[in-house]
Amino acid sequence: MSILEAILLGIIQGLTEFLPISSTGHLTVAGKLMNLISPEHPEHWTSFIAVIQLGTLAAILIYFWNDLLKITIDFFKDNLFARKSFSNQSLNSKMGWYIIIGSIPVVIIGLGFKDVIEGALTKNLYVISGSLIVLGIILAIAEKLGKFKKDIKDIKWYDAIIVGFAQSLALIPGSSRSGTTITAGIFLGFKRETAARFSFLLSVPAILGSGLLQLYEALEFIDSSGMITLIIATVASAISGYLTIGFLLKFLRSNSTFVFVFYRILIGIVIIILIFNNLISA
Repeated sequence: MSILEAILLGIIQGLTEFLPISSTGHLTVAGKLMNLISPEHPEHWTSFIAVIQLGTLAAILIYFWNDLLKITIDFFKDNLFARKSFSNQSLNSKMGWYIIIGSIPVVIIGLGFKDVIEGALTKNLYVISGSLIVLGIILAIAEKLGKFKKDIKDIKWYDAIIVGFAQSLALIPGSSRSGTTITAGIFLGFKRETAARFSFLLSVPAILGSGLLQLYEALEFIDSSGMITLIIATVASAISGYLTIGFLLKFLRSNSTFVFVFYRILIGIVIIILIFNNLISA
């Protein structure tokens, strides 16, 4: 992988991790077009994707630094230092619990289906294109049925669990972590911006866990030159990811997600056309 390819892939990761259009899907298509994915070792590509997600994690930590700091401080204060019942805890402390509760499904499912996730099937462009289209249609249904009334203070424990299970669907390539969680939030009646904000906060443990695990495993087959391109891609994803977070939150304050619905369906169809014209291998 060249430095230019690393920068391009990092930018794609940062842009598509937070927009509800699937980072794994776009990276895999780009990787196949660049002939960077080994059919014999698809787990190497999975590791690369997971590691550069640490860049987008950095983007979340920087962008939501004040929120995450308040959540951490209040969580420890209300649960360890001056213990309170859950109902009497602050909103920030409760948010800490919601992030923990919402992260449980993806941890269980991710570890349980680790071999499948790292296998060749999840790099299959038929799977990716199908997920892009189907989840795009589901997002459109959510837009039609959503009430858009609930704010961040209205989140309950069962909302966190439902959005958490939606996050686990992002293990299917082409579905999109932000796409599935924002869709679930809209179905639950939350404002679009609120759904996106909780989606980003909830992604912190999942991205951190998968990124560090894959980084540890990737050290076995990444040489010094590979490590350099990996770092470059991660930095590029952090920068583009930070800019994308700000854009999306501002965009969703006054716009629907239909532009992403149309894009998902369009790119899904384009991928199928490319496959049938032998311009890219499934």
